[in-house]
Amino acid sequence: MKKAIIATVLGSVVLTSCVSKKKYVALEEDLSNTRSTLQKTTMEKEELEDKFAKIEARVAEYNAKINSLREDNDEKLVQVGDLAVMSNNTKEKMRATLAKVDPAELAKAETLEDSINLAISYNVKNSITDDSNDEDIDINVDKTVVMINISDKLLFRSGSYHVNRKAYGLLEKLAQVINSEPSMDVMVEGHTDSQTVKEGAYIKDNWELSVERSTSIIRLLQNKFGVNPKQLIAAGRGSNMPLVDNDTPENRAKNRRTRIVIIPNLDKFFALLES
Repeated sequence: MKKAIIATVLGSVVLTSCVSKKKYVALEEDLSNTRSTLQKTTMEKEELEDKFAKIEARVAEYNAKINSLREDNDEKLVQVGDLAVMSNNTKEKMRATLAKVDPAELAKAETLEDSINLAISYNVKNSITDDSNDEDIDINVDKTVVMINISDKLLFRSGSYHVNRKAYGLLEKLAQVINSEPSMDVMVEGHTDSQTVKEGAYIKDNWELSVERSTSIIRLLQNKFGVNPKQLIAAGRGSNMPLVDNDTPENRAKNRRTRIVIIPNLDKFFALLES
């Protein structure tokens, strides 16, 4: 009887030990799985926090821009036809310039684009001319291209490509305009009348004369007045783009000219409204 009791007790102990070990292994597996899930959840949480921080930063940036626009309404941009946009500050500068323009010229401006072109023409001309040469310089704006026509009597003697020293003041002022906006490209075009070059002259024809005159201007702009040569383009048109018929001495004089074509970066176009 005693032996039977001992055997029963021993069996119960062995059975209990087996059950506890299985539970232990199962618990270990659960713990391992829980740790893996926790680690994954922690990583996902950190990723979400990082994304949320970036979103918050972007929202803050947008709010700052909105507040800036609210605080400085003068810089609000408005569309100008199909040209570009301009700020209210730029419009105020334009109005101030137009107040100085000849009323007869101002009356010809039918659109906002016309007014912009007129204001830029006025400012550029005012920047490079004086009372002694005003009549020999004509400025037009087409879209965002500024074209300055300078009579050859200001720049060259007949048949010559050597620049008259009296024109240095004009070229210096022109260089200041170009240097004010390094993004501008500037093409210097030489134009002649239709008369043939005199026999025995050191220039072969009007093509060569127009090119030599263009490069003479460019060399002065670069070497004497500090214009970056990367901005400059030389072009000779000969007699092929006359303003008027070459049928009178007066008309031929109009056709003998140097044209400065300023091609500003679109973003910098309105900078020419600065006087």
